[in-house]
Amino acid sequence: MNKFYLIFILSNLLFGANGIIASFISLSSYEIVLCRTVLGSIFLTAILLITRQKIVFRGNIKSWLLLAGSGLAMSGNWMFLYEAFNQIGVSLAILYCYCGPVLVIALSPILFHERITIIKMVGLASVIIGMVLVNGADVQANGLTWGVFCGIMSCICFALLIILTKKAHDIPGLQSSACQLIVATISVGIFTLSMHTGPISVGTESIIAILILGVLNTGVGCFLYFTGIQHLPAQSVSILGYLEPLSALIFAAIFLGETLSIPQIVGAMFILGGVAGSELLKSKQ
Repeated sequence: MNKFYLIFILSNLLFGANGIIASFISLSSYEIVLCRTVLGSIFLTAILLITRQKIVFRGNIKSWLLLAGSGLAMSGNWMFLYEAFNQIGVSLAILYCYCGPVLVIALSPILFHERITIIKMVGLASVIIGMVLVNGADVQANGLTWGVFCGIMSCICFALLIILTKKAHDIPGLQSSACQLIVATISVGIFTLSMHTGPISVGTESIIAILILGVLNTGVGCFLYFTGIQHLPAQSVSILGYLEPLSALIFAAIFLGETLSIPQIVGAMFILGGVAGSELLKSKQ
């Protein structure tokens, strides 16, 4: 197998393990995200300096501003996602989050002047059916809980992240990722300081988990991810990208003992199948 396939697969497996690692950190969701963005941005900035990539601002101001906006969306996506991890578990939270790409598909005629094909409509319908199966009964019984709200907001922020990043297409991947992480660090840092009420105490287990999440899963993971994207066909990137939510479900079952009911399992298949299937068939057109 081409080494870049292995690199890209590894990056998605690292991302899929984020929720598992976060479960070992005794901090609030926004504090975990701050640690992740700080360590990740330091690592990627170091890579940029080592590789001596030329960063051009003149003529690209609009794209850099869009990337700054996407960094804000990234911070919102991660803070809501990690809070959803705490409230409703890794499995359900990741399923909510990965409805984001389908939201982008629904908005693509307005934002990107793209035609909604039958394939996209089927994918959108599949995800809607999946969401009803995953949490329909629970929402009907308990109403809109804080965890479900965070899951929905992570989806919206993820969609916004995709849209703004897509519009800033002329900035190289590693540079754009570093910019997003730096902006996310600043925004999450401001939010964390405003919410901070006292000294923070973390044990050795949390410190080790923070380092793994920030350096390995974020810094190294993003570096491998964008290295793979630069050398792989778009179709392969679209398909293999769904190893992240799939691996997150598997890891949550193995390491956290999370289980989904039969309707939720069927719903997960509808969600992942609807998103991945529409991307696969779209790339073949």
